[in-house]
Amino acid sequence: MENNAEKNKIISKKKGVVVSDKGDKTVVVAVGSYKTHAKYKKKYRVTKKYKAHDEENKYKTGDTVEIVPCRPRSLGKRYIVK
Repeated sequence: MENNAEKNKIISKKKGVVVSDKGDKTVVVAVGSYKTHAKYKKKYRVTKKYKAHDEENKYKTGDTVEIVPCRPRSLGKRYIVK
């Protein structure tokens, strides 16, 4: 059971750039990906922002980080910076 949970965490790792570090122990990470349009088959870039827990406040705007899902820390915070 634990091994399966760890495997799911590994699959759902996300890599992105810190766009805000104004919150206490919180950073906002922008994760970019590409999608394909259903009709025209053109690829376009999509960016989604995630709030992540940063215990030591060591990551600053512009840093590239990896985030991993965890239990909910607050209303919008569902990830931890690795």
